[in-house]
Amino acid sequence: MAAFRDIEEVSQGLLSLLGTNHAQAQQRRLLGRHEQILERLLEMQDGAEQQLRETLAAEEKVAQSLLDTKECVRQGAVELRQLEAELQKAGDEDAILQARLRQLSQELQDLRELEAELDRQEREVDEDTTVTIPSAVYVAQLYRRISKIEWDYECEPGTIRGIHHGPSVAQPVHLDSAQLSKQFISDYLWSLVDTEW
Repeated sequence: MAAFRDIEEVSQGLLSLLGTNHAQAQQRRLLGRHEQILERLLEMQDGAEQQLRETLAAEEKVAQSLLDTKECVRQGAVELRQLEAELQKAGDEDAILQARLRQLSQELQDLRELEAELDRQEREVDEDTTVTIPSAVYVAQLYRRISKIEWDYECEPGTIRGIHHGPSVAQPVHLDSAQLSKQFISDYLWSLVDTEW
């Protein structure tokens, strides 16, 4: 630094003057110059201290701003992680609900199809009941009146059993459909019917 060199130079000059006993005028001049240099040095020191204080204040402000920004970033990162976790949880719940909705939609579709099938079967049963059953009952009742055979409906499958109430005596009917042909059975049963009306 130039100011310290000037002070050193003035001090050296003063020492040489004192040592050699030169004139007082030169001493005063050097002392005046020494004072000016000291004043300049003090002014420069005050300016440097002021600049240092301002720089330190600015650095402190920037450091505080940086700390505040870091804290905001940290809090933002925490909030972001929380939001990501909530989003993941909501996504998982949505996937579960979507799967459940698809399952319920499929069950609803199956129930609608089953309902339609039941409606169709009910209509068929109603048609059979209103058309086929009365006609089948009529045919069965007509055949019973004509043939005068009372059937045993509790016999084993493949066995035809009943009682024919003939003109004078009731006689049992017992046929094995596994051993006899359908035509023979039909002819035999019709042979029991009295055709003389």
